[in-house]
Amino acid sequence: MSIIKFIKNWTLPIAMLAGALSYFVYVNIHALDSTHAIVNQCISIVQPALLFAMLFVSFCKVSPRELRPHAWMLKLLGIQVIPFVLLGIWIILCPEMPGRVIIESAMICLICPTATAASVVTMKLKGDSSIVVSYTCIINIVTALLVSVIVPFLHEANNPDLSFTTSFLIITGKIFPLLILPLVFAWGVRFLFPRFHRFIKSKTNLAFYLWAVSLALAIAVTTKAIVKSDESIYNLIGIAAASLICCLLQFIIGRLIGRKYGCVIACAQSLGQKNTVFAIWMGYTFMNPVTAMAGGFYSVWHNAVNSYQLWKERKKEGKETV
Repeated sequence: MSIIKFIKNWTLPIAMLAGALSYFVYVNIHALDSTHAIVNQCISIVQPALLFAMLFVSFCKVSPRELRPHAWMLKLLGIQVIPFVLLGIWIILCPEMPGRVIIESAMICLICPTATAASVVTMKLKGDSSIVVSYTCIINIVTALLVSVIVPFLHEANNPDLSFTTSFLIITGKIFPLLILPLVFAWGVRFLFPRFHRFIKSKTNLAFYLWAVSLALAIAVTTKAIVKSDESIYNLIGIAAASLICCLLQFIIGRLIGRKYGCVIACAQSLGQKNTVFAIWMGYTFMNPVTAMAGGFYSVWHNAVNSYQLWKERKKEGKETV
């Protein structure tokens, strides 16, 4: 197998390994120590920009007419929304509970919207990608609303001086542009700049490779958080375990729901494959910063599942490339 084919087949694990290694290489080049502050500032800009770009590219690939919400999607929403709200209420009522960071980590893993590359992976697995895009639009709107409502109460428990209204406006101002504007821009480009829209739409794997780049960056950020964390080993193991349980349960439940409606792959990917760049960003922006590791761990788990599924599909078809 050629190097290029190998990279195409194993893009996701390579991106994760590259992200972790790049962090250790960078921090051990002491001549670059003076650049750390600038790099951190650049990452805080690049991560949301990549998230915006991935959503924009994904939404460019679907027409508003193709977005057909199905009643059974309420079941997928219920799996994400109900536990998130219940865990949030638990924290609000018991703000000093032991293991709070583990609960917050589980909340992030549950409410995190579907990955922008989920439709690409679904297509590669011979599933219905239009269902995934439809659900991605829905869950992005729901996440933007729900996080803006619930998280200020968590802030209020920790910061009595920060009012609910102030927290709500701050969070809404960050969440909505990041999750909703890409949809507005994509549809605006479709009608106002059709030639550019066709160009973006023709790049079938663009969102996937943007995701690989953002994944490498996200893993680097997570590696830094783990190395510099002063959290107990029990909390770190708890965060890893919580993200693994959330990942496996959502993939399994997604398959069970999909089996009933004839769209196993689409439902599993919609529920199990997460926009972990958003999860990491949400963790260090709105929650205890250590909870950003939940998104990093989830990246490992769901990409391991995806890599295995893609390998099985290639093996089934006797193909060497994705």
